[in-house]
Amino acid sequence: VQLIESGGGLVQAGGSLKLSCVASGLFTRYAMGWFRQANGKEREFVAAIGWSDSRTFYADSVKGRFTISKDNDNDTVYLQMDGLKPADTAVYYCASTTVASTRSNEYDYWGQGTQVTVSS
Repeated sequence: VQLIESGGGLVQAGGSLKLSCVASGLFTRYAMGWFRQANGKEREFVAAIGWSDSRTFYADSVKGRFTISKDNDNDTVYLQMDGLKPADTAVYYCASTTVASTRSNEYDYWGQGTQVTVSS
């Protein structure tokens, strides 16, 4: 499985970005997640979506502002980010696993990451 993220960039606080992650491989059998890692901090869970029932999970810090979705026909998972805050600044990674999880060590494949910077 190969995962390629895109859509990161620089945005002002309160703005929006939409990240995309294109997967090649057994996409339709995998749950997908988004994680992020800020400078000097550990990687943290952001959102995840199940592969069969499309159940979604969110970190408390992004609930109500971020939306994860997927398009099985195009092997793509999205992260719509609204109401961005400077604290959201990080490198964002998509990852795949067999069952949606908030734990990074339960994910098998990772993308290279895309930088999101939110200015105040």
